[in-house]
Amino acid sequence: MPASRSPFPLPDASIAFIGGGNMARSLIGGLVGRGVEASRIRVAEPVQALREALAQDFGVQVFAEAAQAADGAELWMLAVKPQVMREVCASLAETAARQPPLVVSIAAGITSAQLQRWLGGALPVVRAMPNTPALLGAGVTGLYAAAQVDARGRERAEALLSAAGPTVWVDEEALIDAVTAVSGSGPAYVFLLAEAMEAAGIAQGLPAEAARTLVRQTLLGAARMLIEGGEAPAELRRRVTSPNGTTQAAIETFQAGGFEALVDRAIAAATERGRQLSAAND
Repeated sequence: MPASRSPFPLPDASIAFIGGGNMARSLIGGLVGRGVEASRIRVAEPVQALREALAQDFGVQVFAEAAQAADGAELWMLAVKPQVMREVCASLAETAARQPPLVVSIAAGITSAQLQRWLGGALPVVRAMPNTPALLGAGVTGLYAAAQVDARGRERAEALLSAAGPTVWVDEEALIDAVTAVSGSGPAYVFLLAEAMEAAGIAQGLPAEAARTLVRQTLLGAARMLIEGGEAPAELRRRVTSPNGTTQAAIETFQAGGFEALVDRAIAAATERGRQLSAAND
């Protein structure tokens, strides 16, 4: 289904961010920039320097402990590493039983059932997978809602994540692993391509700075054509591939090396790794 920015108003509830790292910071900045009052945002972050920076930069309330931030908040954004999620949820279970929240998690590989079990009840849980361009407000987020999430909960979750870019809903939780493989990990694939193109350009005699500028602007321009033109990648590729030209020579070399099959295997491997993370943290 197509990506879209939320048509709904920003969440009117108090929001607790459990974890104040880069992704949380980008979402907080996006929310404040779109008019959410900083006083409605509470952040739990154990690192004092990060807490102080969040308070200074955005005016949000900050706490050292997760339960302190979550107390009284109607929406929890779980933004901690998968390896510590179980421990963090255990520390929040008593608060969740007393004040059941809408829970949004951006942890890769941690299922809604695991979160519900660790938090001690069948809470409404939304799994979200943003990607690092969210730090620039140019990300995209895949979303999945557990059965307990009502229409208002979906609206709130979408409004929260749309602060970092467009959102896409999936109907099956297993597809979040594919979202992670395609878009969550996807920026690294582009960086790898950029790295390889720069090296190849230098090998052909280009100065390093020239090669870097050419590659960066080429990727930026191609991305804008994909987004702003609305045409399929195959059609855009066809238009720039003249018969027997330089582009065709390069494309045929990619395909002779199994480019499409390699990308397919890479996405499949990343998807499988997401499933493994879930099992490892159960």
